[in-house]
Order: sequence, then C-alpha cells, then structure tokens
Amino acid sequence: MRLFVFGLGYAARAIAAAAGTPLLATTRDGRDATIRFDDEAAVRAGLAASTHVLSSVPPDDVGDPVLRHYADALAGRWLGYLSSTGVYGDTGGAWVDEDAPADRGRRPLRNVADAGWVAAGARVFRLPGIYGAGRSPLDRVAKGEAHRTGIAGQVFSRVHVADLARGVIAGFDAPAGVYNLADDLPAPQDEVVAYAAQLLGLAPPPIVPVEQLSPAARGFHAENRRVANGKAKRVLNWHPRYPDYRAGLRALSATTSPTAASPAPATASGVQR
Repeated sequence: MRLFVFGLGYAARAIAAAAGTPLLATTRDGRDATIRFDDEAAVRAGLAASTHVLSSVPPDDVGDPVLRHYADALAGRWLGYLSSTGVYGDTGGAWVDEDAPADRGRRPLRNVADAGWVAAGARVFRLPGIYGAGRSPLDRVAKGEAHRTGIAGQVFSRVHVADLARGVIAGFDAPAGVYNLADDLPAPQDEVVAYAAQLLGLAPPPIVPVEQLSPAARGFHAENRRVANGKAKRVLNWHPRYPDYRAGLRALSATTSPTAASPAPATASGVQR
C-alpha cells in the first residue's frame, strides 16, 4: 500500500501518521518535502506509484481542483475525500444521516465537489468540526481567543482528529460511498467552550452577540444540525474513542495550559486581541 495525499493539512497529517504507510503528498508550495500541487509531472508520477489516493483539498472558486486537473489519473485506485457535513445545510437541529440531501449547504461548490467524488467512486467522509492537539476549544480559551454567543437551542457535531483518522483508515477496506464521521453527542458550542474553560480553571469566555461576529462566523452559526454516525459504526466497524466532547477535551487538557489569567476583550468582529 502506498498513499498519495492531496493537501497535507491538519487532518490529513493525522491520517497519514496513523496509517503508517509510504506517503507522497502535495501542498500548494511544496513545503515539508511535499510536491507542489501544480507540478503536474511530479503529481502524475506520484499517483502512478500509489495504490490509495486521499484528497483533503477544498473547492476553489471554480470547483474541485483535484478532479479538474487529475481525474484521469485516479482510475483503479482506492479513493478517499474529506468532505464536510456542511453539505446538509441547516436542519433546525434535526438529525441527518448519509441519506439526507447533500446539496443544501451554504457553500454550493462544496456540494458540487462532494457529489463529484461520490460519482468518482470515492469513500467520501463527511466531517463536522475537527478538534485535537493544538486546535481545540482548550487552545482558544487558553489564548483568550474564545467567546460564547448565547444562542439558545443550537447544536453542532464534532470529531476528534484521532477518531477521524481511525475512521478513514477503516475505510481502506470498505465499499465506496458516504460516511459521516462524528462523535455521539452533538452539543451547543457555548457548552463546549464553557467546559474547556472549566478544565483550565478559567472563567467562561464572554458572550459576543452573533450579529457582532464576522460574516463567516454568522454563516456558521446560522446552521443547526445533529449528525448521525450509525453507518460508519455498522459498515466500518468504527466507534469513536472520544464519543463526546468531554472525553476528548479531558484527554487534551493534560497538555494545554492557560496563557492568560482571563480572556481578552472581544472586538465587534468577535476576534479577541
């Protein structure tokens, strides 16, 4: 088995490390001994030498760049794609599984990219918010960069990056199709942030009204859904090691320390300085 990764970012690095397989990967600039995405000869040579191809590259302003440039070189290989549960759009807090319409997201090109990889015969892993070492509510609270919104009744799903990696690896031996990789307990973001502060011995971060947040943040908070993971459990025999945010944050808290005595004041955009 030889794995080729398009876009060696945070999640893809965790997957590659857990897989422990010979690896080739692309980045935009070829950093860290990777291949530049636009070095077509090197990319095609890498693909020809690989058995498994995973893409974590998001769509650009035209569509999916991997499918646009390299679709003809993907045939005959295991294909995986890291998508987003955002393709389900707002469900008013209702549960969604892989049979739900996947063209409702606020980012139309993400919907199109997801559908393109499904059509290509990939294992499409739809992911909620990803957290893990160095990228969790603990880190944002510790740096004074977190806030609450005070929105009632809004929930999100999330997944620990280690569980994400285990799910994708389980997909190496699974049939093509769509799999939601999410933990078992969708929860309000305010609740998660407050628990992170509690673990660090800090006061809960301030409330910043959603209308004062950036446009991107307002779009995020305009959605409300619970993501079901039953198919991944049945077909992949995958069960999250961190089934809820409490378990995940407790495991991470041993290596996270507050860098400030209290959160910094929030600006009108919701960004804390």
